[in-house]
Amino acid sequence: MATYVAFLRAINLGAKRKFPQDAIAAATEAAGFTGVATHINTGNVRVETPMRSRTRIEAALEQSYLADRGFEVPTIVLTPAELRAVVEEAARLAPDHAGRHYVSLLKDEPEASVAAALEARSTPDERVHVAGRGVHLVLGESYHEATLSNAVVEKHLGVATNRNLTVLRALVQKWC
Repeated sequence: MATYVAFLRAINLGAKRKFPQDAIAAATEAAGFTGVATHINTGNVRVETPMRSRTRIEAALEQSYLADRGFEVPTIVLTPAELRAVVEEAARLAPDHAGRHYVSLLKDEPEASVAAALEARSTPDERVHVAGRGVHLVLGESYHEATLSNAVVEKHLGVATNRNLTVLRALVQKWC
């Protein structure tokens, strides 16, 4: 059995996209996954499966979540090693950054030229760095006032879900 970490996009936003942790766990188990654990109610799920294809794992989870909730839940899956690498890249990029550091996790790795075009949007106050399927947003104090966001990442690079670095570090500590 291999272990994976799944990140659910756009849940628990507004009244119509509710997906509580216990329901996430039940729908994940209904899809045939074992060793299911969740971390806070933002769609972070640890699973075990004999499947080795990330695409198949994402599809199985998305199908189960759609059946359970009645709305699509884009899901991005990383191995523990991939998640650890994302957090290590964050430490390398901004070891003493006092502002906010978010990471948008991508469904698919972007082409280098597209990633470079997004990185070119960096300013002295807001930096974006693409490393594989992790897009690091190194921002000032307010995420909500930033011009770089997960919406900008998705516009350029496709389906992504965003987590702050504190959550990703906790997941590495807990599950990797």
